[in-house]
This record gives sequence, structure tokens and C-alpha cells, in this order.
Amino acid sequence: MIDVTAQYFAVFREQAGRNLETLTTSAATAEELYAEVSAKHGFADSVARCKVAINDELAAWTAPLAEGDVVLFFPPVAGG
Repeated sequence: MIDVTAQYFAVFREQAGRNLETLTTSAATAEELYAEVSAKHGFADSVARCKVAINDELAAWTAPLAEGDVVLFFPPVAGG
């Protein structure tokens, strides 16, 4: 188990009711953490439509997580 901070933007922030939270998780990758927070907060978007960053750098969903990481989740952006 590791402690990480999840930070949410736009609609994810609205659905979670907060912009960040500290989590104790067994997730090994950003994708596994997204699955956890999606189930917790009801995020409906697939990882194929979203972006993730770890410690302020865009990352692959398969990127490994480490103790103390800050994982930023970005929902799809609607154009107009």
C-alpha cells in the first residue's frame, strides 16, 4: 500500500466534490488508481478519452505509482 494524492479537474472535480484527496492504495499504475477513484466518485469516462499526469508531467496510464506521487486526472475536453 502507498499513499498518493489524486487531483481532479473540471467535471471530475465536480463529481468528486473536491479538487484533491489523499488516498492509501494498492494501485500499481495510474490506470489502476483511476479505476479506484472512478468507482468511488462515479466517473464514467474511459482512460482512452482522458489524460493523466504524475507529479506535473503527462504520463502513460501504465506508468507506475510511487509513495507520495501526485496524480492529476483530466477529463475529455469539449471543443466548441
